[in-house]
Amino acid sequence: MTFAPIVSDEVRALVPGFTHVAVEAHDLVNGPGTEESSALLDEAARRLAARLDGRAPHEDPHMAAWRAAYSAFGSKPSRTRNSAEALAKRALSDAGLPRINLLVDVYNAVSVARLVPVGGEDADRVRGAMRLVRARGDEDFVTVAGGEETVERPDPGEVVWRDDLGVTCRRWNWRQGPRTRLTEGTTSGFFLLESLPPMPVSEVEEAAAELAALLEKFSPGARITVHPAA
Repeated sequence: MTFAPIVSDEVRALVPGFTHVAVEAHDLVNGPGTEESSALLDEAARRLAARLDGRAPHEDPHMAAWRAAYSAFGSKPSRTRNSAEALAKRALSDAGLPRINLLVDVYNAVSVARLVPVGGEDADRVRGAMRLVRARGDEDFVTVAGGEETVERPDPGEVVWRDDLGVTCRRWNWRQGPRTRLTEGTTSGFFLLESLPPMPVSEVEEAAAELAALLEKFSPGARITVHPAA
């Protein structure tokens, strides 16, 4: 299956200028993080600090644009941050960036260093096309709360990513569901880098190229395709 995400006209109208670049990768090798991937996260935190130059993450123009986008569909961006801002906040804290698994650590490093929301989906767990839509409010979002599987419903009008089975990520790129996340057994992945003006399209394309190079580095021989920005 080729990764061809669909962005609805409703979302395009709500947030003009939204751009995404998809990276499709097969024959990946995943597993626990390594010393090398941990060092990559540490370097990403250093790159972030240099980029911000003393500012808080939300003061970056790209993060400010994402806050405006979240407000446009009724979400409170100071409480439900986009994934890049949330990671950046962690990176600058005493806790530092989490270590999840090799593939997640790699795309988190690119997200933090570039201040671009990046998501990763297990291609074998996605059903049908991935669509970015405004929710009706009756869709299933299967998640885990208190150690138990539970089903949530997005708010009507909320921007969500979904496939044929239900919502895969709530509030645009705020919280991914466990069904499609990358696990240590993942061998095929879809990675999505998302940007808004004023970030130039060329900058998110550069981030996608960096991600593709890192995937090849950590999974030599993987079949990787960077799709055009859309």
